[in-house]
Amino acid sequence: MQDLAELLRGNPYPGRGIVVGRGRVYYWIMGRSSNSRNRVFTACEDGIRTEAHDPALLEDPSLIIYHPVRTMGDDLVVTNGDQTDTIVEANDFFAGCMAREFEPDDPNFTPRISAIVHPDGSFDLSILKHQASGRCLREFFCYEGADEGQGFFISTYEGDGNPLPTFSGEPVEVAMCEPDEVWAALDADNKVSLYANVNGEVTLYNKHLGD
Repeated sequence: MQDLAELLRGNPYPGRGIVVGRGRVYYWIMGRSSNSRNRVFTACEDGIRTEAHDPALLEDPSLIIYHPVRTMGDDLVVTNGDQTDTIVEANDFFAGCMAREFEPDDPNFTPRISAIVHPDGSFDLSILKHQASGRCLREFFCYEGADEGQGFFISTYEGDGNPLPTFSGEPVEVAMCEPDEVWAALDADNKVSLYANVNGEVTLYNKHLGD
């Protein structure tokens, strides 16, 4: 089991990431372009959304403005794009993911990562990846729960690069840490925002707001 903070400190650009553990959910966004970095997380009625920190600098909003977190009944849905809405509108995690594919940002073809967390502590993770054939590979990982201090991490990228290398393999088993430690471990230049849900208590971190 890898230490989550150590794993993040050793990777300047995992991109967007989801970690689910017992009573904890973390989701963060990072950015290399000025458009991606010009964002903050804000609370909304059923979760959170991304917004432009400076609306005057917003360029293409299509892949950067969305609801990362929404409730679906008693479940919590967390994703790195507008597939959150697809899942919630379908009221079905699997069907929502099957209706979508990777992002159309050639040459990176950023994968869509998603999670659903159930009240009993069980959860599912998904990643939708681009293949050389142009087809979409949809992978699902279903967990009956996590032990105390244990989490499972998935991100869009393995690290920095041009094009960016897609995350591969199963979600990484990690030793969980506190939200402040996660925020501190993310690369200072590339991190943008972090959502931390600890036993239902939500904390938002935004670089643009001085966090």
